[in-house]
Amino acid sequence: MGAALAAGRALKEGSNMSRLQAVTASKARSRDWRGLALPAAFVVLWWAAVAWQWVDPRLVPSPAEVARRAWRSVAEPQFGLGVLASLWRHVAGFVLGALAGAALGLLMGLSRWTERLVGPTFHTLKQISLFAWLPLLATWLGSGDPAKMLFIALSAFYPVALCSFEGVRQISPAQFEVARVHGFSRRQRLTLLVLPAAAPQIATGVQLGLVSAWLATIGAEFLLAKQGVGLGDTVIRGRAAFDVPLVIFGMLVIGTLGALMNRLAGLLESRVLRWQGPAR
Repeated sequence: MGAALAAGRALKEGSNMSRLQAVTASKARSRDWRGLALPAAFVVLWWAAVAWQWVDPRLVPSPAEVARRAWRSVAEPQFGLGVLASLWRHVAGFVLGALAGAALGLLMGLSRWTERLVGPTFHTLKQISLFAWLPLLATWLGSGDPAKMLFIALSAFYPVALCSFEGVRQISPAQFEVARVHGFSRRQRLTLLVLPAAAPQIATGVQLGLVSAWLATIGAEFLLAKQGVGLGDTVIRGRAAFDVPLVIFGMLVIGTLGALMNRLAGLLESRVLRWQGPAR
């Protein structure tokens, strides 16, 4: 009888859990749909403003006209090459900046001597506006890809370095003492203690760096303008030709790709936090 009651309770709890998961999933889907309400309302208002001539259609084309221009642009090989070029600059610059930032942040977090030596310079340079570096980079490297990628790397470097440093500093001295008592080597302390414990903060830095690097990618293509390919160059080309639908389409693509990157970085951070949870 006791076993039967226990089995019944287990089945009931499992059923309740299934219902709870179903309700949670339904609420999540509802939130996703609600997120589309504002863009849909904006498109309707945009269409009405053009249709009823509240705005000059030469300056604000209709959504249908932007869609037709988008279709023509997607069919052109140059547009696809521009997207790939922007993504390549973004990824290359981000990886360079994130690796350098993580290395410096971990080093400053693990070594008081390094922090005292490098910290003041790091925090001083961090106060310089990112776009203030562009004239100097253009003077040194010109307006080509090397200057753009270094600028993108700088945009990712600071958030990753700062978050990595904070992640190491939040590790308690008792944990380091346990590692010392167990005879961990420096490599073991890094791989078995420091990196797992600092992983959530590092993931936050990576998320911030990924988004910052995308903004820097488009900014570099705008401000270090040169004959070439890229989403920024596409928007500049549309502005020069007074092709407003192309400009709007380019902006929409830039925003969509940025949102996807932010989503990807958020998923990465949530996975790290989920993995970290049972260990706490």
